[in-house]
Amino acid sequence: MPMWHLARTHAAPLALALAAAALTTMAVAPPSSAAPAREIVTGTAGAQLAPGDIVWQQEFDGPAGAAPDGAVWNYDLGGGGWGNGELQNYTDSRANSALDGAGNLVITARREGDGYTSARLQTNDKFEAQYGRVEARIQIPRGQGIWPAFWMLGGDLPGVQWPQAGEIDIMENVGYEPHIVHGTIHGPGYSGGAGITGQYMHPQGWSFADTFHTFAIDWRPDSITWSVDGVNYQTIDRSRVGGNEWVFNKPFFLILNVAVGGQWPGYPDGSTVLPQEMKVDYVRVYAN
Repeated sequence: MPMWHLARTHAAPLALALAAAALTTMAVAPPSSAAPAREIVTGTAGAQLAPGDIVWQQEFDGPAGAAPDGAVWNYDLGGGGWGNGELQNYTDSRANSALDGAGNLVITARREGDGYTSARLQTNDKFEAQYGRVEARIQIPRGQGIWPAFWMLGGDLPGVQWPQAGEIDIMENVGYEPHIVHGTIHGPGYSGGAGITGQYMHPQGWSFADTFHTFAIDWRPDSITWSVDGVNYQTIDRSRVGGNEWVFNKPFFLILNVAVGGQWPGYPDGSTVLPQEMKVDYVRVYAN
């Protein structure tokens, strides 16, 4: 896999990371009156939780055209290739991210004049998860050069730099492989092209863009298992990083985006139809 992860993560604008109160089931931890509250949930089942209990959720209910919940979601903004030669300019416009009135968040990549616009939403400094089943039900977009993703970055960014902060890619798809999704971790000594990765092929060989699918990780101390529609397809544990550091026993924040172009997916061509939509029915964290 090319070095797109390294460049993409370094290019992301990230707010100052705050200290995490990581041992509560659901906590709001305002470090001062001047700083925003950060909600941190741990999905580890305890005395008040049973496996399968929802400990946090975003259901995207609301009127058509409304913005996603601003108490949870931030916008990464701008273009410049994001270190990977991507073509889109990320905006906070409702033309690129809005509720559809049917219970979905829709992220839309568009052709705008001679360029492209899209959206990248993230929960940095507002919400982080540590462990549990982290899951989203998504209908991905399709087409050459279209690159949807559901992923996570370490909540201690930017004080701790990437890849030391860690990255968990729950789902990525590149349009030239419509029937395959990828799951990957990146950390110190196993980042960029050396990320530890696996892939899942649609059991019928169909395009994942045809309908909604559920993409998830089951995340525990020292172990992460990826699944699609309840079917586990890979587990990566501490032993897989060899003598390198395992950096995934801490809170991470969530990211949803649709990129256009880049070194890995390639670029739109005459077969690419725009606009393209990624529909997100929900994002949830369950106890495990």
